[in-house]
Amino acid sequence: MKIENKCALVLGATRGIGLAVARELAAHGVRLALPWFDWPEDSEAMRQEFSRQEAGHLMLETDLRDSRQVREMVARIAREFGGLHILVNNIERGGMPVVHGSYEREVNRGQWQMEMETTLHAKWLVFEHCLPLLQKADQAAVVNISSIAGAVGRSGPAGLIFNDGYAAANRGVSSLTETWARIGAPTIRVNEIMLGLIDTRHGRQTRGWKTLAEKDRKELLAHTLLGRTGTPEEVAGAVMFLVRDADFMTGSVIRLDGGYLLGGEAVPPMPDGVV
Repeated sequence: MKIENKCALVLGATRGIGLAVARELAAHGVRLALPWFDWPEDSEAMRQEFSRQEAGHLMLETDLRDSRQVREMVARIAREFGGLHILVNNIERGGMPVVHGSYEREVNRGQWQMEMETTLHAKWLVFEHCLPLLQKADQAAVVNISSIAGAVGRSGPAGLIFNDGYAAANRGVSSLTETWARIGAPTIRVNEIMLGLIDTRHGRQTRGWKTLAEKDRKELLAHTLLGRTGTPEEVAGAVMFLVRDADFMTGSVIRLDGGYLLGGEAVPPMPDGVV
C-alpha cells in the first residue's frame, strides 16, 4: 500500500514503541492522529514534537477505555482528515509481578480490570469505532500490538514480568486479529505483532527490569536466542512492513521476540543410531 499522504491513527505515541512508530510513519509522509491521556510530561513532549511539523497532525486527549470519548475522537478524525487508512492498535497496561506483587494486595485493587480494559477492551473499542472509516478507504491496514505473554503466561523467567491478567488479555488479542481480518476483507488487512522483551516494554528501560535481580535479567536474556532485548525502532520497522509492504498478508501474527519462545530448550547432538 502506498502510504504517502495517507492518514493514520497511532495509539500510545507518547513514548516508546508508539512514538517510534509515529515518527517512522510521519517520515514517510503519513498524517497522524495521536491520542494522549496520561504520562503528562511525555504527552506534552509528543504534542510539541508533532505540532511543529507541517503535515497537520492531530493530537487528541482521549481515554481510550471510554466508548463515548473514542467515538468523539473518531468523529474528529473524520471531520479533519476525511478518512482513515492505517490503525496501529498499540495500547496496553500490565503490572509486573516483580514490581506489583499479588493481585490480592490492597494497592492492586482494580489492577486486573485495568489490564483487561486497556490491553484488550480498548483495542476492541477503537477498531469498532474506526471500522466505518477504514471501510471507506480503497486500501487500509490495521496492526495490533500484542505480547508473547499471551503464549507463555506467568511461566519461566518471564513469570516475573508478565502478570496473569496481562497474559490473558494478550491471548485474547489474537482472537480479535483473526475476527477483524475476516470482517475487513478484502480491503482492510489486519495483522498482529507479538512482542517479546523490548527496551521500553518489559526490557532494559523499564522499572520492572531494573527491579529484577541480576541473575533474573541474565536468565531472561539467556532464554532469548538472540541474547538481547529489542528496540522500539525495530518494532516500528515491523509495523512499516505490515502497513506498506505486506499487501498479501492478513490475519497473521509476526512474533518479534528475539527467539524467546524457542529458548530454554537446547537441541541435542544427533545420536549415532543403532541400526
